[in-house]
Amino acid sequence: MAVQRGRSERRGEAYLRLYGEPLSDARTKLADFFNILHRTEGGESHMAVVTQYATGRRKCAVARAWVTGAAGDITVNDQPLEKAFPRLTLRQIIQLPLEMSGLIGKCSINATVYGGGPTGQAGALRHAISRALVTMTPSVRTPLKKEGLLTRDSRVKERKKYGQKGARKRFQYSKR
Repeated sequence: MAVQRGRSERRGEAYLRLYGEPLSDARTKLADFFNILHRTEGGESHMAVVTQYATGRRKCAVARAWVTGAAGDITVNDQPLEKAFPRLTLRQIIQLPLEMSGLIGKCSINATVYGGGPTGQAGALRHAISRALVTMTPSVRTPLKKEGLLTRDSRVKERKKYGQKGARKRFQYSKR
C-alpha cells in the first residue's frame, strides 16, 4: 500500500529533482537576496524597512507611488509636494489616505505622475498611495475602503459625437 503524501511534500521533492537543493534552502537564499531580514550587532534580527509600489489612475492621469515606512516626506516627480502641487486642496486630496490610516509623518512617499491635469494627477496619486498603504498594512483597508479611496474613479471625458457640436450639445435647431 502506497503512503499518501501532501501537495507540499510532492512540491518539495519536485523542486529537489529540478534544482538539486531543498526548497527550504532556496527560500532562505531568496530572503537573504532580497535583504528581508537584517542582523544587528546584538545578533537579533528585525524586519527591514519595506517599500511598497502601487499604481493609481484618475481621468487621464497615471501615478506610480513607492511608499516606505520611514521618514515623513512626500516627493512627486523629484520635487517636494508643496512645489509639485501648490494648491492646498490638491495637497489635502493627496494626504487624505495618510490621515485616514493615521500614518501621516510616518511614511516616506516617492511618486511619479504624468498625464491629465493637476486635479486628475492628485486623484491618481491618492489612489496609488491608498493601494500601497493597504499592501503595506492590511489593517488599514477597512477605513480606506469605507472612505472610497481604493475604488478607481471611472469618470472620464465623454467623446464628441459626429453630427453634434460636442458630446451632448447639438447644433442649433433651425425650424425653417
